[in-house]
Amino acid sequence: MLMLPLLLVSMDVSVLYFAIPAISADLEPSGTQQLWIFDIYAFVLAGLLMTMGSLGDRIGRRRLLLGGAVAFGAASLVAAYADSAETLIAARAVLGIGGATLMPSTMALIRTMFTDSAQRAKAIGLWSGVMTAGVALGSVMSGVLVEYFWWGSVFLVNLPAMALLLVLGPILLPESRDPAPGRFDWPSVPLSMAAVLPVIYGLKELTADGWHVEYVVSITVGLLFAALFVHRQRTAANPMISPALFRGPGFAPAVVLNLVSAFGMMGSAYFTTQYLQSVLGKSALEAALWALLPSVPIGMAAPLATSLVQKGVDRAHVVTAGFAIAAAGYALLALAGTDSMWLVLTACGVLASGIVMVLSQMTDLAMSAAPAERAGSASSLLETGTEFGGALGMAVLGSIGTAVYRHEMPSSAPAPARETLGGALAVAGQLPGRTGDALAVAAREAFTSGMQGAAVAGAVVLTGAAVAATATLKRARGK
Repeated sequence: MLMLPLLLVSMDVSVLYFAIPAISADLEPSGTQQLWIFDIYAFVLAGLLMTMGSLGDRIGRRRLLLGGAVAFGAASLVAAYADSAETLIAARAVLGIGGATLMPSTMALIRTMFTDSAQRAKAIGLWSGVMTAGVALGSVMSGVLVEYFWWGSVFLVNLPAMALLLVLGPILLPESRDPAPGRFDWPSVPLSMAAVLPVIYGLKELTADGWHVEYVVSITVGLLFAALFVHRQRTAANPMISPALFRGPGFAPAVVLNLVSAFGMMGSAYFTTQYLQSVLGKSALEAALWALLPSVPIGMAAPLATSLVQKGVDRAHVVTAGFAIAAAGYALLALAGTDSMWLVLTACGVLASGIVMVLSQMTDLAMSAAPAERAGSASSLLETGTEFGGALGMAVLGSIGTAVYRHEMPSSAPAPARETLGGALAVAGQLPGRTGDALAVAAREAFTSGMQGAAVAGAVVLTGAAVAATATLKRARGK
């Protein structure tokens, strides 16, 4: 019952990948509106996670989960039949609000329902696997639905699941809350959003458009509000996020290492999806279907990690091994050429398997260290860190790949071709015969070189994380 809303929330991150062309043809959004249709869900979700996690601790996690299901289902219905870009943007924003209630509530309920540490570790491993798989499944599902139905069908699939949750949730899920929560810290709500949203926005735009002053200013403003938010939490009588959480054994290292894991995961996704489509020439649906192959080993990674820890293997060693495996995946990616589909898919499977091993163990460590009455706040911190890490991975590794691409492209190439691979292929299609073919080949080789450079950087970061995990998790040994 808890996996169902989690799967749908994670799927909605990528469910518009193949629906956007059909939406554009039907609703005719402007360029800015199209970006907001795609991005506003993730922005609202990230901005409200901490607020909703803390609210669930106070009013009850099941109550928040069911309220979020109502909002998510209603917004899905409105989005499916939206007759304008503005309506769809508003519906996607409400979907983000619903998603922000569902994600921390599911994890907090797992923390309170599974009092046995071994059972809880298995449940959290499943939670991590479902969340990761949902992002991959969302893009494939949207491709299939848009192929045979209309674009609104990608939202309607949420309705039966939310109805089932509303009917069976009150029967199967126990209520839990902080017995003595104190007053809700309302000033922290705008502070938390002002800290998260500008940073996430700036990082995403840096990846898409490169370094511009306004994006750097956005990140800087967000960091300033983050400092104010931290100060508020340290000085308020009833803070939204209690500083005592970070005094739990292993909680702070778990949050940081979880962020690094998301960095590695999303940093690779930025390149591999473009590689399959623009370098190998696969259609969007073909690329999505091929991208499902790495999910086979991913599904086994979290249960394997949990089993090893329960059989007595030091958690620090398992996490270190996970980071090392992920770094090996990046090392394989660094060997890819312009016709290396199987090598790239293998690298993705190895990398993601290592990351999921780390995610499952860091989530279990953090939630075990957090008091049950603050499970919602603890879960929301982990998930906010995941959003930051993913955006940072795409920005940093994407910038490295772009810099290498521009360096490798011939100076004689047209300006749009020197900016992005997509621009180069568009220009190449307009040039005659061998001239266009030569430009396309040069662009694909330059992009592959950029992917190799980013992969080397990713391998270095994750190798450093493996070393850091060994040092920082010693205190949490056996937890």
